[in-house]
Amino acid sequence: QVQLVESGGGLVQAGGSLRLSCAASGSIFSINTMGWYRQAPGKQRELVAASSSFGNINYRDSVKGRFTISRDNAKNTVTLQMNGLKPDDTAVYYCNVKDSSGNYWGQGTQVTVSS
Repeated sequence: QVQLVESGGGLVQAGGSLRLSCAASGSIFSINTMGWYRQAPGKQRELVAASSSFGNINYRDSVKGRFTISRDNAKNTVTLQMNGLKPDDTAVYYCNVKDSSGNYWGQGTQVTVSS
């Protein structure tokens, strides 16, 4: 069993910044991918950014140059630094972790960007 605890969501004005953090705990064996997804009302959940154990990083095109994902493998944490936020970034953001045993999700944290 793996538990993911997220923090850092909130309300910001367009152009502002937020930092989302996620800590994984429990029976963790060789985490592969750590990443962030988001889902807006009436929309499908979509990948925001992901980091693999091999060092490969993928970003959604719309966040490239604005968001930065980082991970601390020793602490099993992943962070999403979000700069230059836009109203279209408004969504519930979910931490995601994949290891050899399964695919795990956090509870979600709301990010709201006002214009």
